[in-house]
Amino acid sequence: MTASPSPASADDLCDLFRAGAAAGEAVELVGGASKRAIGNPARTTRRIDLSAFRHVIDYDPAELLLTVGAAAPLADVERLLASEGQMLAFEPFDHGALSGGAGGTTIGGIIGAAVSGPRRLSAGAVRDHMLAFEAVSGRGERFKGGAAVMKNVTGYDLPKLMTGSWGQLAALTSVTLKVVPRPEVEATLLFRIAEDRAAVEAMAAAMGSPAEVSGAAHLPEDGITALRLEGFAPSVAARSRMLRGLLGPADAIEGEESHALWRRIREAAPLAGEDILWRACVAPSAGPALGEALRAIGGRHFYDWAGGLVWLSLPRDADQAPVREHAGRLGGQAMLTRAPDDLRRRLPALHPSHPDVAALTRRVKTAFDPAAILDPARWEAPDAD
Repeated sequence: MTASPSPASADDLCDLFRAGAAAGEAVELVGGASKRAIGNPARTTRRIDLSAFRHVIDYDPAELLLTVGAAAPLADVERLLASEGQMLAFEPFDHGALSGGAGGTTIGGIIGAAVSGPRRLSAGAVRDHMLAFEAVSGRGERFKGGAAVMKNVTGYDLPKLMTGSWGQLAALTSVTLKVVPRPEVEATLLFRIAEDRAAVEAMAAAMGSPAEVSGAAHLPEDGITALRLEGFAPSVAARSRMLRGLLGPADAIEGEESHALWRRIREAAPLAGEDILWRACVAPSAGPALGEALRAIGGRHFYDWAGGLVWLSLPRDADQAPVREHAGRLGGQAMLTRAPDDLRRRLPALHPSHPDVAALTRRVKTAFDPAAILDPARWEAPDAD
């Protein structure tokens, strides 16, 4: 691997991409490097350091709008917003915590990986809060998409296309996000529910009620179902009574104790360690079936998103194939999130797409990156049987 250039501007980045295309040299975009442990490690790429794009460009608290360089660290952005009593509603988190490595996730990395935390249930995903961006395509051309207003212009929804693209289409240089006020009070009710299916049914009942639950998770090893409420104190108290009337007795935690619980949930801390970690998305009603199937072969798990997001871990010496087999059978997908290099070389991190979807993805990729310079081997498994 050659030395890592650090472009100071979008024009410099254009030059680097054009040179890479001319030389047939693949490049890897690096901001905070918190997600480098996801995907095939056997890549010969030229790393490009995007840390120059880390500054706050414009912040208007009154308009609930923030524009930052794509390499702006999440921690810095959250501190800035907290100083004005605001936050990112989709509750992003640092992937470095999943692998036990150093933190440092960036706003661009969050958008590229479509990172949304427990509040996705009530506030929407990251794609719902990204209004506009500027970027450099694999062609070495600057372009932009979206608009810094709540109503977007007609045409292609490029912000949603960039969300979850994992840097395979372009390098983001700046992004505009809508932000929201921080709630006055946060409280979490802890219901003692031992059985997964009963827990998912309880979470579904809570989400279908007028209680405005902003987080719903079940921790099987603790036998706890956690429901979070946020807002003004009288409202939170009234909704807590409503949920207790609906589901029965519950303990309650508030403030920092509640914050800490949901930080553990979004960072998959209950499954910390050296085991293989998977992140599976299924219909909430299918979550218990997936958890039960993996438990039968020695897996551990817990649920977020009212059962729709299942974090799973299996021992390193276990057969990992059943994770995707069961997730696919239940209409879901499973992503390999933490694994040793030998497994990452053999097993693609992303769930295999339907052939029609894969063909469409290739056409989109070719339109943005015709020379295939943007880390093309990351999602491949060249050593697979």
